[in-house]
Amino acid sequence: MTNHITTKWLGEMAFESNNPSGETIKIDAGPESGGSGEGLRPKALMLSSLAGCSGLDVASLIKKMKLDVKEFKIETIANLTDEHPKYYDSVVIEYHFTGSDLNEEKLKKAVDLSVEKYCGVMEMFRKFAKLDIKILYHNS
Repeated sequence: MTNHITTKWLGEMAFESNNPSGETIKIDAGPESGGSGEGLRPKALMLSSLAGCSGLDVASLIKKMKLDVKEFKIETIANLTDEHPKYYDSVVIEYHFTGSDLNEEKLKKAVDLSVEKYCGVMEMFRKFAKLDIKILYHNS
């Protein structure tokens, strides 16, 4: 299967990129790099892709396992190298689950399945970064 994305220059430092879903996003550099800061940054988008990919897996498993989760969020904290080309060499991925009756064992299984088996973006990140997975449970 092939993905085909078209990314069109809008002038200055801004671009618009489409997606197979038909949706588009705006990409722009910050003012310190000659942009207007009105779009998403490319490297940060990679972190959104990582969290989104794994999040979709986990959300699907929460539904399949009929788990009671009030809130679920993923915090992604990445270290950027100092030298050009700058890239993420380490990433901490924190899975936060909130609820009054969390099944920690099954939630851990859902995260593990995503991290180790299902999330293709996670596998891509493994090629260039050290990944640190953390699961945090918050009782509400």
